[in-house]
Amino acid sequence: MSRLNQQLGISQGIALLATSLLGTGIFVVPAIAASIAGHSSLLAWLLLISLVLPIAFTFAALGRRYPHAGGAAHFVAKALGPGAEKLTAFLFISVLPVGLPAALLMATGFWQAVFTITPTAALLIQLSTLFSMWLLGMGGAKLSGNIQSLIAIAIVLLVAALWWQGGVEASDYKLPEQIDTPSIVPALAVMFWCFVGIEAFAHMGEEFRRPERDFPIALLLGVFVAGAVYWAASVVVLKYASYGDQLANTQSLPHLVAIIFGQKAKWLAAIVGYLACYASINIYIQGFARLLWSMADEGQVFKPLARLSKNKIPHNALSTIVAACAISCVLAWLFELPLDELIRYANGNFIVVYLLSMVAGVILLRGFFRVLALIGMLLCGLLLVALGQQSIYVLGLCCVFLAIQQLVKLLQRRLKPAKPH
Repeated sequence: MSRLNQQLGISQGIALLATSLLGTGIFVVPAIAASIAGHSSLLAWLLLISLVLPIAFTFAALGRRYPHAGGAAHFVAKALGPGAEKLTAFLFISVLPVGLPAALLMATGFWQAVFTITPTAALLIQLSTLFSMWLLGMGGAKLSGNIQSLIAIAIVLLVAALWWQGGVEASDYKLPEQIDTPSIVPALAVMFWCFVGIEAFAHMGEEFRRPERDFPIALLLGVFVAGAVYWAASVVVLKYASYGDQLANTQSLPHLVAIIFGQKAKWLAAIVGYLACYASINIYIQGFARLLWSMADEGQVFKPLARLSKNKIPHNALSTIVAACAISCVLAWLFELPLDELIRYANGNFIVVYLLSMVAGVILLRGFFRVLALIGMLLCGLLLVALGQQSIYVLGLCCVFLAIQQLVKLLQRRLKPAKPH
């Protein structure tokens, strides 16, 4: 029996995952990728979708067999034990200091395309966004799913309108004859951001009405929808050269809309772009909260975090995560951290979480799905190498975690009372 309300169906699941994958990336990362690899980024998108599919199938198979609010950490625990589970949870939650500020910076960028906003005003927008997500989270998974269904439709319609009105032709999405191979690897390291969200979606598995059937279908269809929309958006970005420095990249969508539909339509770009980011951040907030709640419910962290509201919402865990996000945003604002650096550092955590999940898949799954998990494991290893020096953040976190674990064991041995002779 599920410990949480089983409210989600296939359509709501697709919307939750698709908006999670599209949200913070759809109108920003194609421009960043284009600024790194030019027209070769179209090939990079096709490569990335191919790389993600084995990972998605493995998550689908694991979620079908082990639906649980612990998500990736639960899969890893089944395969590798409690120590690896705690490491996975630690890496996932430690995305907060870098990943959430990056996502909220992207969201604020859409308003900066319409208004002149000071850094302090931008911070206030970010904190207000977090507060509204806390209110939405208190309404339950079904409410989030319904709202994000509408946002997903808006995103797809806007990208389709840009294609139609922008006069996209076959020559615009033809792969270049000269492929800039050296630039594809660093582009992939940034673009992987667009497909992080699968592990957050895994935390929602326990809230599907029929998790064994609905969860894998929703996951796979969500990945396909997101991949198609990313590629389509990149074609338009390249056609109109809507990319460049950080400011140009964060305002890529409003710039495109102004070119194709006129200056007055910038409002539409700001609203849809902001809502896309909102949807993606929201599922992470809800996923973080459910992971924290699950760990507390199983006695791994502070027990008060396991309390549920009357309608089975992990309200204490949700409030804790939102507060931590707010602190991270304030710190990122104080230190003026650049967007692309934040993305790469956050990607390192996600890649290692995916890597551990793929190892779990190799151990727990059989037949064809075990082969896919093995391929996914190798691909995650290559992506980690592609990060280069930005992988220092996640590797440093792993070392800190292992050092703390050893220190705790040492203290437990010293404090353990001696047996009487």
